[in-house]
Formats: sequence, structure tokens, C-alpha cells
Amino acid sequence: MATPETVAPTTNGTNGTHPEFVPADSGASALKVGENVTLYDGRTAPIRLRILIVGCGLGGLAAAFALQKAGHECTILEQAPAIGEVGAGIQVTPNVSRILLSWGLGPQLERTAVIPQAIVFRRWQTGERVGYTRWGDLMLQDHGAPYCHIHRADFHRMLDDLASGAGVQIRLGAAVTAIDADAPAVTLRSGETLACDLLIGADGVKSMIRQVIVGAPDAPVATGDAAYRATIPTSAMLSEEDLRGFVEEPEMTAWMGPGRHIMGYCIRGKKEYNLVLLHPDDGSVESWTAEGSADKMRADFEGWEPRIQKLLGLVPSTLKWKLMDRGPLETWIHPSGRVVLLGDSCHPMLPYRAQGAAMAVEDAAVLGSLLSHISSPTQIPFFLRAYEQLRHARCTDTQAQARLNQKIFHLPDGAAQRERDEDMRQAMEAEFSGQAGEAEGNQNQWADKKKSRLQFGYDAEGVAEGWWREEGQGELESEEREGTV
Repeated sequence: MATPETVAPTTNGTNGTHPEFVPADSGASALKVGENVTLYDGRTAPIRLRILIVGCGLGGLAAAFALQKAGHECTILEQAPAIGEVGAGIQVTPNVSRILLSWGLGPQLERTAVIPQAIVFRRWQTGERVGYTRWGDLMLQDHGAPYCHIHRADFHRMLDDLASGAGVQIRLGAAVTAIDADAPAVTLRSGETLACDLLIGADGVKSMIRQVIVGAPDAPVATGDAAYRATIPTSAMLSEEDLRGFVEEPEMTAWMGPGRHIMGYCIRGKKEYNLVLLHPDDGSVESWTAEGSADKMRADFEGWEPRIQKLLGLVPSTLKWKLMDRGPLETWIHPSGRVVLLGDSCHPMLPYRAQGAAMAVEDAAVLGSLLSHISSPTQIPFFLRAYEQLRHARCTDTQAQARLNQKIFHLPDGAAQRERDEDMRQAMEAEFSGQAGEAEGNQNQWADKKKSRLQFGYDAEGVAEGWWREEGQGELESEEREGTV
């Protein structure tokens, strides 16, 4: 591997290049964790693959860490000259917090996360509560890991520190301009060519590597929605009698209205309140960092209940994000068997189920576990097929759940909306009376216990280890005997 021309701090937002970047909380620091944590019961692969990962987002960092701990040499290539995160929250559901805890990040989560006590659904005009599902300790009890709300900058800092501590090399200003999928190798804008044993595309929803695997331009489809994102200092809310409860009793609150909805929750030890406001798109761009108009945001939600008006009056600025969709791919693997996709590059998630980052980190955990067993470069296609087999159906189903919530949350006022509210209300009343059942198929998808078990009770590392014990090892030995590996 060539020596990188630039290696710079990635998540602290202090370089001045992007003023919208928000510094990570000092409590998110995990500098020594990646060096000291042990994964896979201490197992590392007997060979050391050279792995290039394109993209330094949450998925790319998680994959680099997991694979480095599996015994491989990982380099992340990121086209940006500096990496940071904007001012927005993110939900860390039990299926991903389980992984973060196994990676040694319990203290960082404890210092920076807020544990929501429930999810609450409300009517847009009146604020009337029509749905409720208790979370808090119940999430830990039911799924073995907590449901957390954190700042994206803190999440990114944790994973960046993990990867760097484990020995991952991060090259900034390293834009990939060409890919040789058969070698495999990449060419950078500088003209430098880098060869590897395995190339991973973690380059997001506009993935260049996705196009190489699909074999043609892969245009996104407009959802018709866009999102405003903003954070409010909770100190301003605590002085308002009718807003104080959103901080003192942290819940995730969803206001549902015709063609629009709002999600609000506390982050950073309840010092900030995160708002995501979904609305019909009116010409925004597909970007996490595009600035929107706070006045336009307030106009878009005129007529919503008084507490919403107060909250929006506290927002000085906002970011605006066009929501695009991409259908499931038939395969995530190039025919060469040496190039594969991960995270948003292969299964981008609409934000209506809070599973985009979760699926990317799950991908990373599964891939790391699988490749801790590899003993020859000729086995790479075998393990990539296993990765796709274990991940494809789950990610496709999760994409469908997110699309379903888009429809559920945005119903126009009328018969279907009243039916939705009554369905949610029945599950809520059963919860309050202590008679909560399975609520299977409820339009509050978080009340559906079967769906929650499948989504939140999933153990990505355990699934990968179980596959190896029960199927993978025998299949690999069989294919080696037959000479197909």
C-alpha cells in the first residue's frame, strides 16, 4: 500500500473547512477502545487480506474496524478533505447498540446517549395522543440491548476512534475516479493506483461502486418527500411550561399530519432536542449538508399544534434533505467475486424506521465475523456469497418497513386516517391496562411485538457465528474437496 498523502482528524469539526460540522462531545472519545477490545473470541484469520473501503461514513468506519479486528489490513479512501457530521440526531436501536456494546462502546453510549422512555404518536392539529409504546428498560429486557438517541457527530467519533485505534488507515482527499473490478484496484484523482484483495463500496446512496456492480447508471427515484433537520438547546424548552415535559420525560414524539410528520427526541444528555420534519419536496437536493430556510420550514408547518409552533420558533437554522429511494439490488457482489457493497450503497433506507445506520453496522459485523475464518484469498467469493445470503432478505424487508411508515404517517385526514388512529389507540390502551398482546400488524410498527423481536432482537454477530458452525464450515470444506474454491 502507498503511504497516504494526507491523514487528518475526521470528526471533530474543528478544521474550519465546513462550518456546519458540529464538534463531537468529548464523552464520545474511544481512542484506546479499538486497540484493546477483543472480537470473535480472539480469533483472527490466518491470512491478512489487503482491503480497500471506499467511504468514511458510519458503515465504512464500522466495516474497517470489524475487518481490522478480524486480522486484515484495512484502508479507507474518502474523497472529502475533512470529515465531520452536521447537527442532527440518530436513533441507535437495540440491534445496533448490541454490536456497539460488544465493541466496547458502553461507556461512550452511557456518557452521550439518551434512553427514550416511549414512542408517542400525536395528531398534528391538536397534539392528542393516539399511539404509545413503552420503551426504556423494557427494550433492554425484551431485546437484550438499549434503544438510544445520540448525536450523529458523537456516533461518528466513536467509530472513527475505534477504527483508528485498531490500526485502520484513513486517507482523506482520496477521490476514486476509476475501478478495475477484476484486479481489483482503484485509481485516485491524483493518478495513483491502489491494488487490493477485496474492495468494499461503502460510498453511500450515490455510490460509484454500485454502478460498477449493476453495470449501468442506477438512477434514484424521488419519494416526493424532503426533510428539515434541526436541533434546539433544551435550556430554551425548560423555561416553557408546555415544552418542559419533552425534556424531563424523554420520549420520541411523532406528530402525524396530511403528507407530513415530525419526529422529536432528546440527545446529548438531554441538552439538545432533535427535530426531523418530513414534508412534500419542493426542489431540495439529495444532501445531508444543504442549508434550508427556517422561515420556510415554519410556513410549511403552519396550523400544527401550538407546541410545534413554539418549538419551531426556537429553531435559528435548519438543514434540508431531499429523500430519494432505490429499489433492492439482485446482488451486491461483482462477478469477479472481489468487489462488494455495504450499507446505503446497496440498501439505502428511508428514515421512517430508523434503520439506515443500523443495517450498515450489522453488515460490517457480519462481514468481519465471516472473514475472521478465511484462510485463502481464493475463498473470498465464498464468504461474500455468505454475507449476501445472510444480509439481503433482512435489509430488503427493513427497506419495506420504512416505506410502509411513509404511507402510514402521511395519511390525509379522513376515513383511513381515523382507522389508523383507532388501530394505534387500541394498542396504546392495551399497553396502559397491562393487557398488551402481540399487536401483530398494528399500524404503530413499534407496538407489533413480533416485528420488534425480528428487528431489534437480531444479533448480527451471533447470526454469522451460527451460520459458520451450522453450515459454513461444512460447505467450505465440501467446495474445497470439489475444487470449486
